[in-house]
Amino acid sequence: MIQFFRKIRQRLLNENKFTKYLLYAIGEIFLVVIGILLALQINNWTDLRKQKQKEKFILRDLHQEFVFNRKLLDSIMTYHKRTIKSAEYLKSRLPINVNRIDNLDSLSYHLFTVSFAYTYNPSTGIINSLLNNSTIEIISNNELRQLLIGWKDILSDYQEEEIRASENYLNHLKPFEKEHFKYSLDYKEVLSDPRIDLTFLETLAFDNYVLDRHNDLNNIVNSATGTGELNHITKTMDRIIQLSDPKSLD
Repeated sequence: MIQFFRKIRQRLLNENKFTKYLLYAIGEIFLVVIGILLALQINNWTDLRKQKQKEKFILRDLHQEFVFNRKLLDSIMTYHKRTIKSAEYLKSRLPINVNRIDNLDSLSYHLFTVSFAYTYNPSTGIINSLLNNSTIEIISNNELRQLLIGWKDILSDYQEEEIRASENYLNHLKPFEKEHFKYSLDYKEVLSDPRIDLTFLETLAFDNYVLDRHNDLNNIVNSATGTGELNHITKTMDRIIQLSDPKSLD
């Protein structure tokens, strides 16, 4: 093809048709430029297609991770709510008169339940990979990209309440339990050991134990409305799940 064009140019020069030669040369340059631009465009289309395919795979994994994390949060909240119900039961009976306890098994059950502490620790493998490897820009949806960038701070804000409650329980409340309760897999044994002096239930220390536990749990569970951290994290997760749904990309 190059040899063919060269012969045409040579013939025009030999015939002293300079104007036609010039127009022909310009036309040839134009065709070369068009060819280069077309090749570049095809290459860009190919790269874009590969990037879209890579984004689709990443979003699929991201969607699965956040669906799992959302279910995990629901599970943790079920335990938190069960625990705070026991704290509310105990709080409603303060101050306790040992001589007027009508159901020791019920009291034992709620003391048993309130002594559990839970923390939310979601999977972060996919999102950490996106952020740490600087591949977050492959996410074409700007809203989703911003939610993912801010996810670590949102998670940290929520976990602060759980960590504070857990540390308070382990450092201050659990020692009180060890002194006065019996640890057992059977809740009926919590207060039934004959060595336990039930008069501790009448003390101000026990009242403060119950109130402290209730307050910590209340800060976690009842932040589900308004501007609370639980409300914030659930809304963020639901939006990420929605925007990363593979069905929305088809």
